[in-house]
Amino acid sequence: MHFIFREHLSENLNIKELQNNLEGLPAKKVLSFVLSKFGRDIAFASSMGAEDQVITSMVAGIHKDIKIFTLDTGRLFQETYDLIQKTNSRYNINIETVFPDARKVEAMVKEKGVNLFYESVENRKQCCHIRKIEPLKRALKGKNAWITGLRSEQAPTRSNIKVVEWDEANELIKINPLIDWTEEDVWDYIRENNVPYNKLHDKGFKSIGCLPCTKAVKADEDARAGRWWWENQGHKECGLHKR
Repeated sequence: MHFIFREHLSENLNIKELQNNLEGLPAKKVLSFVLSKFGRDIAFASSMGAEDQVITSMVAGIHKDIKIFTLDTGRLFQETYDLIQKTNSRYNINIETVFPDARKVEAMVKEKGVNLFYESVENRKQCCHIRKIEPLKRALKGKNAWITGLRSEQAPTRSNIKVVEWDEANELIKINPLIDWTEEDVWDYIRENNVPYNKLHDKGFKSIGCLPCTKAVKADEDARAGRWWWENQGHKECGLHKR
């Protein structure tokens, strides 16, 4: 199978073929396939969450030279920074840290305040856009595909994701190797393979983002319930995975 260059990619090109090849395969085989086919034209975006740590463990065992990056919004937990360093040491890799445009952050805070996101959904989305979406686009520039740790059961907004999708916002192919994994599957893998993870998970944090926008949740709540908890249930995405 041959993939043509980014400028010729479209929503339908290669998606069906990739889906046919990867549908139902174990996550590690999905990763082996796409890392082999795309090579340096693919990147893995890690939030340093449990799912992404699973993928990092797998990727490091297949191809250490693949670009792995994480977005430092400037508002992360100290535990997340500690995990970045620990993960680099554990797998002998170098996770690239991507930052937002400092001038845009400064202008936004000057205009609306340091905690603007509590005031309205519009403000929160503006903050996410500057601190996360724009840096993501920069990190993915020139790539043909990217890998995520999305799972179908994480939230209602993710219930119908596929292993291969076309990412319209970033104009490239999106690979989701863990779509069928349960939360139990994730933690079984972490324990069995001694994968480093964010210690906030032991304190009831299922999904970990920025410090002021994340809280612990109850055991029976979905993974996204602790994100932007002051908003209604219809706004549990930052825009990185807009579908």
